[in-house]
Amino acid sequence: MHNTQTSPLVLVDGSSYLFRAFHGLPPLTNSKGQDTGAIYGVVNMLRSLVKDYSPKEMVVVFDAKGKTFRDDIYQEYKANRPPMPEELRSQIAPLHVIVEAMGFPMIVQEGVEADDVIGTLARQASEQGKACVISTGDKDMAQLVNDQVSLINTMTKTTMDKAGVLEKFGVPAELIIDYLALKGDKVDNIPGVPGVGDKSAIAMLNGIGGIREIYDNLDKIASLDFRGAKTMAKKMEAYKEQAFLSYELATIVTDLTLPFSLEELSLKELDKPTLREQFANLEFKKWLAEVSDQGDEYVDDAINGGSEKQTATDNGNDAASAQIDRSVYEIVLSQTQFDKVLQKLKSATLFAVDTETTSLDYMEAELVGISFAFAENDACYIPLAHDYPDAPEQLDRQQVLSALKPIFASEQIKKVGQHIKYDQNVLANYDLELKGIACDTMLASYVLNSVATRHDMDSLSLKYLGHKCISFEEIAGKGAKQLTFNQLDIDIAGKYAAEDADVTFRLFQALSGLLANEDKLPEILETIETPLSTVLAKMEQTGVLIDAQMLGQQSQNLASRIVELEKQVHEMAGESFNLSSTKQLQTILFEKMGLPIVKKTPKGAPSTSEEVLQELANDYPLPALLMQYRGLTKLKNTYTDKLPKMINHRTNRVHTSYHQAVTATGRLSSTDPNLQNIPIRTPEGRQVRQAFVPRENYKIVAADYSQIELRIMAHLSKDEGLLNAFNHGKDIHRATASEIFSIAEEAVTDNQRRSAKAINFGLIYGMSAFGLSKQLHISRHDAQQYMDTYFARYPGVLDYMEATRESAKSVGYVSTVFGRRLYLPDINASNGARRKGAERAAINAPMQGTAADIIKKAMIDVAAWIDSLDDDSVVMIMQVHDELVFEIKESQLDAHKNKICELMQNCVELSVPLEVEAGVGNNWDEAH
Repeated sequence: MHNTQTSPLVLVDGSSYLFRAFHGLPPLTNSKGQDTGAIYGVVNMLRSLVKDYSPKEMVVVFDAKGKTFRDDIYQEYKANRPPMPEELRSQIAPLHVIVEAMGFPMIVQEGVEADDVIGTLARQASEQGKACVISTGDKDMAQLVNDQVSLINTMTKTTMDKAGVLEKFGVPAELIIDYLALKGDKVDNIPGVPGVGDKSAIAMLNGIGGIREIYDNLDKIASLDFRGAKTMAKKMEAYKEQAFLSYELATIVTDLTLPFSLEELSLKELDKPTLREQFANLEFKKWLAEVSDQGDEYVDDAINGGSEKQTATDNGNDAASAQIDRSVYEIVLSQTQFDKVLQKLKSATLFAVDTETTSLDYMEAELVGISFAFAENDACYIPLAHDYPDAPEQLDRQQVLSALKPIFASEQIKKVGQHIKYDQNVLANYDLELKGIACDTMLASYVLNSVATRHDMDSLSLKYLGHKCISFEEIAGKGAKQLTFNQLDIDIAGKYAAEDADVTFRLFQALSGLLANEDKLPEILETIETPLSTVLAKMEQTGVLIDAQMLGQQSQNLASRIVELEKQVHEMAGESFNLSSTKQLQTILFEKMGLPIVKKTPKGAPSTSEEVLQELANDYPLPALLMQYRGLTKLKNTYTDKLPKMINHRTNRVHTSYHQAVTATGRLSSTDPNLQNIPIRTPEGRQVRQAFVPRENYKIVAADYSQIELRIMAHLSKDEGLLNAFNHGKDIHRATASEIFSIAEEAVTDNQRRSAKAINFGLIYGMSAFGLSKQLHISRHDAQQYMDTYFARYPGVLDYMEATRESAKSVGYVSTVFGRRLYLPDINASNGARRKGAERAAINAPMQGTAADIIKKAMIDVAAWIDSLDDDSVVMIMQVHDELVFEIKESQLDAHKNKICELMQNCVELSVPLEVEAGVGNNWDEAH
C-alpha cells in the first residue's frame, strides 16, 4: 500500500470501467431481477484503488448524456457503437448515488468526455508537481502519461509509466496522439489513414517524428524499413485532411475551464445510511455488513460486550426492534445458574436453541456447548467441553443433557432453530430426541423466497435484521490453523454462541411476520418443510450400507478402462497430451483436428464443456471417447474411490446430508456423498448402485413415481386429451405418438414412441423446435411440425403454458399445486437469453416444484407409518429425485412394499392417478 503522506491524486475513468464491468463480468441480478453486475464491478474497483493508494484526493468522472464537441467536428464519431443496453442504463443512477455516498467527488461535465476532464485535472496536477494516477482501461489515455502521471488498469492490475507506454505501443507518450491519428480507432470510429497499421505508424513516427513532421517530410517515408514504405507517401497525401481530423478527434483536451479546483477533490466521509440502503437493495451482503454501524472489529465488540445499532434493511422490515447487546448474554458455569436456566426452559412456551460442536459432519461432531434464547437480548450459553489450557471448570455434560432430555423431548415446549436438523442429529448421537419444533428459520426464509438470498444465518441476519453476526473465522481463524470450538476461549465463544440463539429468535419473529401475510406459504412451512426436516434427520442417522470391497474392485476396473481410453485418445490425436488440460484440448480439437467451434468461453476461446463435447460426439469419434473418459474418471474419483472412505466407523454405513434450502424449485439435494448424481444410464453407474446393499435378512426396495411431472402437467393444464390418457391407464408416450402421427396406438413403432417421449418431456422443460430437432436428429421444420401437431391435439397444454408465462411476467413468480412460490427474477429482463431462460423455468418450475412437494408429503406419511410399527422391519434409507429407497425385512417384504406404494399414491389427490412402481433386490440397482 502507498504511504498516505505521498498519496497521489487518483482520477477514475468511471465510464470506461462501467462498460468494461458490464461486458467483461458475468451478469448479476438481485432477487427482484434488477441488474447489479456493472455496479458491483465498478464499486469493487473503487475499493481496490482506495486500498492500494490510500488517496486523500480522488475523483470519479463519468461521461454526460448527449453529444460532445467531437460530434460537431465529425458526425461519424463513435457512430459504430450500439445503443446502450437497458441492463446497463438501469445501473447508472444507483451507481452515481453509491459513488457519492462512498465520499468520492463525482464529475459529469456536459459537452465534453470524461477523458477531457481527466486530462485537464492531470495537467493541473503535473503543473503543481503532484503525482497523479489515472485509473482507466482506455488506451487513448496513454497520451497523458509523463513524469508525474501514470495509468493503472484496476481490472487487469497493470500499471503504465513513460517506459511502459514505449514498451506497449512502440512510441513515446508524446507521440500517442499521432499514433492514433495515423492508425485510427475502430472503437471510437476515428478514421485514421487507410493502409497504416501498427508497424508502419511506429516506423514513421520513430523515423521522422510527429504527424506534422511526417507531412513536412513525405519524401523520407520511402527510405524507412517497413512493408509498403515506397507507396505510403501517396496514401498519406491522399488522406492528409482525414489524418489531421483524426489527430483532433484523438486529442484529449487538457485546458477545460472547470467549476472547481484540485483542492476541492478531497475524499469526504462515508454516507453510511445511503450505502446501507443501496447495498441492501442491491443485495451486496458483504458490503452491507461493513456499513451496518457495527464497527470494524466485531470480535472485539463481542469480547468487550459492545452493543450495536440495529438497522432494518429491506422490505420495510423493522423486525430488529431492539439493539443486539452482547454484554447481557449469560455464560452458564455454575449449578445455580444452570438451575435458573432449566426453570426458564421448563416454563417457556418457546425458545431458540443452537448447539456448538467440533465438526460440521453431524456423525463425527462432539457437543461442546448449547445456547438458548428466550427473548431479544435474553440469551445464554452453557459450555460443556472447552478443553484449552486454563479453561474454567464447566458443568458435567452428561448431567446437563440428562436434565435437558425431557425438555427437548416435549412436544408442548416449542423450539426454533437455524438449520435445526443438524442440531437434531448431534443431539441424537447423545441419545436425545429434539421434538416440538415450531420453526427452522432457514426453511422459513426458503419458503418465503427460495432465490432472494442464501439461507445461512449470516445472510439472513443481514437481510432481515440488518445485523452482522460474528463470523466463525473471526474468532477461530482460517485454514489449517483454524481452531475447533472446544479450543476457543469461553468468553469469546459464549458471546458468539449466545448471539446465534438471539439472532435465531429474532429471525423467527421477523420471518413469521412476513410469512403471515402470504397465502399458503405458512402451510407449506408447517405441514411440509418442518416435519420433513425430522424425517430427513432420521434417514441421515440411519445411513446406507455400502459394499466397500465391491467398490474397490470397480475402482481397479475403471482405472484400467481409463488408461485404455487415454491411450486411444492419444492414438487418434496423433500425439500425447494432458486430457484434463483445457488449453491442450482446445489445441488438439480445434487447431490440429479442425473440429467446428460450437461455443466460446466468455474470453473468446473455443469451449470444451461437456455440452460442447456431447454435441461434437454425435459426429466425431474423438469427442465421444473424451466423454467416456470424463464420465469414468468422475465416477472413479467421486464414488468408487471416495465412498469406502466415507463409511462411518461407528455404524459401518455412509451418511449423506440432505439439503432442503438449496434448489430454487423445492427439490432436495444431497452432499457427502451426493446420491442424486450417480449415473443410471451407463453400465458403470449402475455398478456403483450395486454396491448399495441391505443388511442380512433384508432386501432393498426402490419405490419410484412413474411419469410424475407429465401427470402434474395433465392436472395443471386440465387438457382433456392428457387427462383421458392417464385416467384410462394408457401408455402416455404411445398415446401421444398416436395423436401426432395420426395412427392407431397399436400401430405406433418404437421410434415414433421415442419421438413422442422426447416431445412430452421436452415441453415440460420448455424445449424449442431447434432443441427437439437436435435431440431427434430431424430437420427444424419437421420438429416444428411435430410440436404444432402436439399443441393442436393437446390445446390445453398450450393455453396453460401461455397463461403461466403471462402470469409470471405480471407477478414475478409461479406456484406449485400446493402454493409454494418459485420466484423468477429474470422474467422481465430486457436481455433476451435471460428472459427466455426464465420463461422456460416458468413452465417447468410448477411441475418440478409440485413433484418435489408430493414426494416430501409421501416421505412424511411413510415415516409416520414406519414410526407406528414400532419395530425395525422397515427403514427409509434414501431419497433420490422421484424415488424412495428402503431396507425391508424379508419376512414382511410384500406387505410393507404394498403399503409403501399405497401411501405414496394416496398422499395427495390430483385429477389423474399417481402411479408408483416398486422393485425389490439384493442391491439398489436390482431394485430400481
